[in-house]
Amino acid sequence: MTVPLSYVEQNHLNAGSRMAIEIVGDELKIRPQRPRKSLRELLDETPAGLCRADGWDELEAVGGEL
Repeated sequence: MTVPLSYVEQNHLNAGSRMAIEIVGDELKIRPQRPRKSLRELLDETPAGLCRADGWDELEAVGGEL
């Protein structure tokens, strides 16, 4: 499939780029398919200490916590 150069440049595509294809009514929609990161990858990229709330473990239970 030939893709317009302006679209290729705008979306940083190259030969072999993965594309998501969807049929909507009588139209074929094509868009870049970006890799999805796993939860482990996202957590590994989180700066140390960012997820920690000071005093969290000392807060009183207020509902149906286990």
